[in-house]
Amino acid sequence: MTLAARGGVSPTRVHEMDAIVVGAGGAGLYAALELKQELGPTARIGVISKLYPSRSHTGAAQGGVCAALGNTEEDHWEWHWFDTVKGGDYLVDQDAAEVMCHDAVETIINLEHLGLPFDRTEDGLINQRRFGGHTRNYGEGPVRRSCFAADRTGHAILQTLFQQCIRREVTFFDEYQVLDLALPEGPDGRVSGVIAMQTATSELHAFRAKAVLFATGGYGKIFKVTSNAHTLTGDGMAIPYRRGLPLEDMEFFQFHPTGMHRLGFLLSEAMRGEGGFLVNDTGERFMERYAPTMKDLASRDVVSRSIYLEIAEGRGIGGSDFVHLDVRHLGAEVLNKKLPDMSGFIRTYFGLEPLTDLVPIQPTAHYAMGGVPTDVDGRVLRDAAGAIVPGFYAAGEVACVSVHGANRLGTNSLLDILVFGRRAGKRMAADLADLPEPAADAEAEASVQAHARDLLEGTRGERPAVIRAELQETMFTKCGVYRTQQLLTECRDEVAALRKRARHLLVDDKGSRYNTDLGEAFELNFLLDCAEATVGSALARRESRGGHAREDFPERDDADWLKHTFITRDPAGGDLSLTYKPVTITKFEPKARTY
Repeated sequence: MTLAARGGVSPTRVHEMDAIVVGAGGAGLYAALELKQELGPTARIGVISKLYPSRSHTGAAQGGVCAALGNTEEDHWEWHWFDTVKGGDYLVDQDAAEVMCHDAVETIINLEHLGLPFDRTEDGLINQRRFGGHTRNYGEGPVRRSCFAADRTGHAILQTLFQQCIRREVTFFDEYQVLDLALPEGPDGRVSGVIAMQTATSELHAFRAKAVLFATGGYGKIFKVTSNAHTLTGDGMAIPYRRGLPLEDMEFFQFHPTGMHRLGFLLSEAMRGEGGFLVNDTGERFMERYAPTMKDLASRDVVSRSIYLEIAEGRGIGGSDFVHLDVRHLGAEVLNKKLPDMSGFIRTYFGLEPLTDLVPIQPTAHYAMGGVPTDVDGRVLRDAAGAIVPGFYAAGEVACVSVHGANRLGTNSLLDILVFGRRAGKRMAADLADLPEPAADAEAEASVQAHARDLLEGTRGERPAVIRAELQETMFTKCGVYRTQQLLTECRDEVAALRKRARHLLVDDKGSRYNTDLGEAFELNFLLDCAEATVGSALARRESRGGHAREDFPERDDADWLKHTFITRDPAGGDLSLTYKPVTITKFEPKARTY
């Protein structure tokens, strides 16, 4: 009797496509839409998603998407460019940031024409609000640059792009978990598809295509307290990493200042953009001490570290590990109309009334600045020298262009997925004619089948959830907002020990129907890969910059560390190697970052 007949993994099924997009968030949907528009209605464009597309994590983005439209006050895309470079602590590749900030205006207008229901001014223009780190005239003070749809901007983007993809007859493969790349010529060759498991049946499917785009999001679930959804397990970073391709700048992970205490749910920067502010145990509006110009709208890494310093010095609320967000003065008009979702979260999860109560918040793991290295057209880089992997593309949080450097500005994430998702789709369409026909990767297919079979047939080992919980605790306490050589060394060793334990996992569910137990076993190994790359990169970088803060190396060191980290893992032996790539500087020379 075959394993499939006993309720296990079936033989691989094959799908032939022109191009495959993995991930149905904003980046993936915009790329798929552009592919259809460029190639015409007969093009076979497939989107593979672990979730139903409308559940993708883009929908959780709240506060807005930025572009220097100048609809409510004077603004220029060059100011936005400077803020992005400064916000990223000068680790941003300035040529890439120039592309993003220049293209932002056209991209937002195009999105409006696709049907996105932005909030409007009295004159009918797209309304804009303030957000952290966005300034007028190269840092003189805050500017209104964030375009928004109440506090559901990501939801509006996701629904708009999904509807347009349906209209263009993009083919969707919902609830498929991608487990490997097809590299028929080996790790030095081209990508010609993916191998995925259908959640509903546990069947393995081979998707063959000339071009593959990864738009799978981040990996915040390596941390205990995070704003990320349960599905953000770094699949799209771990898969190329374990095949010998590099990851870039993985040491830089952003902690958002205003996560709901203990829960991690995000209270968007829009609450501070509308006038909310942070207070400590004495009632002091403490950000005035740390960032006298931008105050509560300084960059996220600055605000998060300021909160931790207040707590460390005993000014957390009641001596505890949180401070308060005060939005009482905003009034019902703002809270209930401009910020309805976040006001609802406070009422539902805390039982507090934001009109009258202070809200407990703490920094929460939020966003990966690093990821799969790409150029500005989404083409994946094979090494720090800039060699291209034929047929392989990436966009969104899974990718590192690098437009975020060491710290991402709020609202630049939605802009990133739109600008570079769109550009990647256009580039894929242009490249298809020159790419060879896809070929099978029998070795990868057999390897995935064997791994799934071992997990289902195993009767001994640890449950994935146990190891995952230990990993999240370790990463949060030893590779979090503040780091030291000792903590990172301990973290590296503990992650290595967890990886050894994960060689033998116990999957309780032996069935084939919606076996999420099996899926979580795969995800655990992806999380361990991402954690290993993060800690390995962080240990090497002996400076503090943006989201990477070393207590033992508290200063930024441009002489030695103004460069991007590329970490690579040998597929055969598992050894890690680090190489570096210079930061591209075109206009803005690095200087001290103050707000």
